[in-house]
Amino acid sequence: MRVLHIITGLGVGGAEQQLRLMLRHLPTDSDVVALTNAGTVAQGIAADGIRVTDLGMSDNRDVAALPRLVRIIRAGRYDVVHTHLYRACLYGRIAARLAGVRAVVATEHSLGDSQMEGRPLTAGVRALYLAGERLGRVTVAVSPAVGARLHRWGVPRQRIRVVPNGIEVERFRFDPASRARTRQHLQLPAGAFVVGGVGRLAAGKRFDVLLRAAAQLPDDVVVVLVGSGPEEPELRRLAHRLGIDGRVRFVGESTHEDSGAVTGDDVPDLPSLLSAMDALASPSPEEAFGLALVEGLASGLPVLYASCPAVEGLDAADRSGAAYCPSDPDSFARALHGLRGDVPPHREAPAAVRHYSISRSAGQLMDVYASVAPGPTLEVTPR
Repeated sequence: MRVLHIITGLGVGGAEQQLRLMLRHLPTDSDVVALTNAGTVAQGIAADGIRVTDLGMSDNRDVAALPRLVRIIRAGRYDVVHTHLYRACLYGRIAARLAGVRAVVATEHSLGDSQMEGRPLTAGVRALYLAGERLGRVTVAVSPAVGARLHRWGVPRQRIRVVPNGIEVERFRFDPASRARTRQHLQLPAGAFVVGGVGRLAAGKRFDVLLRAAAQLPDDVVVVLVGSGPEEPELRRLAHRLGIDGRVRFVGESTHEDSGAVTGDDVPDLPSLLSAMDALASPSPEEAFGLALVEGLASGLPVLYASCPAVEGLDAADRSGAAYCPSDPDSFARALHGLRGDVPPHREAPAAVRHYSISRSAGQLMDVYASVAPGPTLEVTPR
């Protein structure tokens, strides 16, 4: 089965890294088109042996990119076109139809109640999204919460399939040696209680809540923020105003592994950073899935969340290590203070994280492909 994946960009981000990981586990002949910014993750996908094309769109209104995309789809003779993220879903669905491909699947990675991919959900955004959605066959939601939001928007239930994000569980296993190296690399004080925040440094992630919480805690509490984004300068200023700039580390972008993609100078990989932490916090009140928290659980970390459909989708008995916390500094400060005195020497992942194994998700996605482009059954063999 030949599949073309079309995504808005391929800089470091959750949807982008999820695409790379999924491609490794799908038994398909795949190519990738990035509408713009074929960056760090594009390098990694290419290193995995998959062809990546940068369409070079200048902005959202660069309609000259549409005929180029149609030509790529026609030349590739693809069985399925799979689109990811708002702009790619719009242009990709139109191009696929013009190219004569009707087996069009879209994954909705980041739909909240009030925002999509960080943009406010205006009536215009919603209308344009729904107009494009009708050109596809199936919309994949990364969580039941996203599926419910799509249905409330007006997408028929029979066109929605839930395929959760996945992780390579063993890659995130706690590693004491990696913990020691990474804490030394980050110049963390001996005995520091390290609270992590992983994600794009954007307003919606509310990492300001985490900094204000840390300011209420003893001096041995250090915050490590993994990611980059437009809010980084303001977060740095906030840390200075709170008098905790010496207790905050801005690590920058990190990938899930050491090889295949370059993220900057001496940035440890994400599994190593998680091993170095003692707790993981997500004050964002609106998430589509919460992949970083699943990765934290796989590293055996206690996690605090204001919103996490991935955790909320598990049975209550399977939520070991995860706790809800309202998105305000006082609540996070109290919860973190309660965790501070209880750091085990060794950590084990709860068995429930295997619910989000990437192999399982790849199998579910292959079922979606088979439903829109019937053909020989393909077995999913993890790479």
